[in-house]
Amino acid sequence: MSLNKHKISIEHKYRGSIEFPDTIQAKDIFFRVKQAYANHEKMGISLLFSKTKLTKLKKYQKGASQDELLNLDFYIELGEILGFNTADAQKLKRSILLINDTAYSSFNITKRLTLINKKHKSKSQSNYLFWDIENFSNIASIFNDIIEPYEINDKDIFLAANPDSLYLKKAEWEANLYDYGKTLNSFNFTKCEHGKDVADNILLQKAQELQLSNANIFLLTFDRDLKERFTKNTDLSNNLFILGK
Repeated sequence: MSLNKHKISIEHKYRGSIEFPDTIQAKDIFFRVKQAYANHEKMGISLLFSKTKLTKLKKYQKGASQDELLNLDFYIELGEILGFNTADAQKLKRSILLINDTAYSSFNITKRLTLINKKHKSKSQSNYLFWDIENFSNIASIFNDIIEPYEINDKDIFLAANPDSLYLKKAEWEANLYDYGKTLNSFNFTKCEHGKDVADNILLQKAQELQLSNANIFLLTFDRDLKERFTKNTDLSNNLFILGK
């Protein structure tokens, strides 16, 4: 069992285990939800956020509310294990993601792309895109500013998403991709399992399997840990571009 996985026992009965997200609130949420469930109290997002916080989440938050989204995923997974309704949490997650997409839609991606693994760009022979679509789904700007100008082939575009994200966002993603004559399956798309960082791990694994050299690699994510892992594992002959601040 992972060091970060914790058993869930209610009234001395084992119900399953869950991996904690890397947030300072995770432990408190875990015990708060367990206690509320054991006491047959009303379950809801009020166990995660105060009224003041819920009001703030109706607007874009610095950092794209990443910790809040992780905590929501954690709560939703607890609901799946224990069998309580998480519709309000899923609705809030959809709202936060929509707010983030709206905020990011005004970004000029080309101005924010940063060469991270060297001071000067070297000659390249190919182009690859690793797309964290769960956290960055501004499809129009990606096509207009990266895929089309760099003529990135469909087979060289890698995406991954977990079942929850697919359930919440697939129809929207497919509708936006339709404008470009594409579907998720036009690319190297992987539907992965539940769990923290699973989609990130798949993207990194795909990059490692390719053993790329002398290529332009575009990593589209707002996840700092994934940026750091890609940087560490990318050969210096490549040009690794990430989204700067």
